[in-house]
Amino acid sequence: MTIEKSLPATQWKIKNNLNKDIEYSLNNELGIHPIISQILANRDFLDMEDVRHYLQPSLNDLYSPFLMKDMKAGISRLLKAIHDHEKILIYGDYDADGITSVVILYKFIKEITPDVTYYIPDRIQEGYGLKNPAIDKFKSDDVRLIITVDCGISDHAQIAYAHTLGIDTIVLDHHAISGALPPSVANINPKREDCSFPFKDLAGVGIAYNFLIALRGSLRKEGFWKNEDYPNLKEYLDIVALGTIGDIAPLIDENRIFAKIGLELITEGKRPGIKALKEISGIDGQIIDSFKASFCLIPRINASGRIASPLDAVALLLTEDMEEARMLAAKLDTYNRRRQSMEKIILHEILAKISNNPDFEKMNALVFASDRWHPGVVGIVASRLVDLFSRPAFVISLKDGIGKGSGRSISDFNIYKGIQQCASLLLSYGGHNHAAGISIKEDDVAEFTILLDDIIRDSGQFTDLVSQTIIDSECQLKDINLNFINQMQMLAPFGSMNPEPVLCARNIKVSSPTIVGNNHLKMCLSSNGMTCNSIWFTMGRHQKAVAGANLDIVFTPQINQWNGSSDIQLKMKDVTILS
Repeated sequence: MTIEKSLPATQWKIKNNLNKDIEYSLNNELGIHPIISQILANRDFLDMEDVRHYLQPSLNDLYSPFLMKDMKAGISRLLKAIHDHEKILIYGDYDADGITSVVILYKFIKEITPDVTYYIPDRIQEGYGLKNPAIDKFKSDDVRLIITVDCGISDHAQIAYAHTLGIDTIVLDHHAISGALPPSVANINPKREDCSFPFKDLAGVGIAYNFLIALRGSLRKEGFWKNEDYPNLKEYLDIVALGTIGDIAPLIDENRIFAKIGLELITEGKRPGIKALKEISGIDGQIIDSFKASFCLIPRINASGRIASPLDAVALLLTEDMEEARMLAAKLDTYNRRRQSMEKIILHEILAKISNNPDFEKMNALVFASDRWHPGVVGIVASRLVDLFSRPAFVISLKDGIGKGSGRSISDFNIYKGIQQCASLLLSYGGHNHAAGISIKEDDVAEFTILLDDIIRDSGQFTDLVSQTIIDSECQLKDINLNFINQMQMLAPFGSMNPEPVLCARNIKVSSPTIVGNNHLKMCLSSNGMTCNSIWFTMGRHQKAVAGANLDIVFTPQINQWNGSSDIQLKMKDVTILS
């Protein structure tokens, strides 16, 4: 089923320039293009020093990790375990953030002591977080210290149980905290109200990296490395970048530093596992930006945890052997293809249900459930539904009367607050503004659907369930040249809270609209003697509508490289047909 949308497909919102002074300074003192200056001014940069730090991310700008509450206690307990030769276990989540967190901690600590291992639970058999049967196993293996990464902050009972068995726990987590902290030796989480660490939005791997900075510093003070040949933590940033970008963490502040330097290391490709992953993805030898990482590398890492074993992804990132890396990358690629196939089947089923539902247009929430759907892929399908229909969506996998569901939302509705109001119908839930997970009895799904629909309708947070396109600046086609695009790339890496600049141009003439590739619309655009090629991904259905028309266009300019040549191309976001 194809869902046709009229043009424009989204609501356009052009930012007002509220900071003319900084825009003027950027233009005159740093020689930054006026449009780029306006973009920076509109993104709340208040002074030149902030802009310099933003444009030139440096490890020197990282905060002291000891600003995190309990960091000192956590490091002290780990140092005791190292010196006393206690068995240490790193316990992580099965997504890219958790996997990369496990990798960097294990890799570093393994160079210090042989008494360390790791464990990632099975998504289907065990689920998220610490579980008592796993703790029993750790006890039988004589583990004395557990370090949780990307999980643990809500595992009160399990951590207390481990303590009764003589096992201490250090929690490294970034998830929201509800109520009291667990009885851990250290709860290291910037979201603690009593934590003075300035940046609150680190991914789990960013907290793990800060933990390693603190650990290395403490070991250096002890004189652990007699010849000063201590590990270079900058070399870990390729892995940190994958976890940070994979968790859709805001690419600002420390996350921007990690992503910027890490992507350069990924492009360099010295780590066998990442090189093999680039090869199997068909991007080896290319400059890796956040989008190539997001759409080529990270899905293959995530696929292992979604439908197979996350341990394969851990092994890939740890191996120093290129042949083993290629073998493991091929396995992850196979998992990813299987994951894509599963998603297509689920989406097709849901679209068929929608097409046969006469009340679809009245639905504020999309909630679908089935016992045929794999729980590891329902979140991605929910995201696709939001993209297609511009309304919050939950997709639920049912088994033995219990549903495990993932929800995604549009920008104007906080889905986590929404499901909080449905708590009486849920076995458990968690999440944040735009994504959430639930556990629910199958018998309660219908009532949950009605209640969520009512909550969205009555929320008053928005009037129309439509996506918005935020436009940074208006321009003319003649403004778009190589110098402009090079300056725009200074704002990268792009991602959450640091999106690609989006521009608008008026009264543009279309010629030669052609469908290429997988239903992509290629057009030649012209205005005032300036001509430029464009691509509008998956929008081939609009070919006839735009042929010969005049348009207002919304786009991001980019350099298109193909068969050894390159040219300027506009990546289209939306259009309005004028005539």
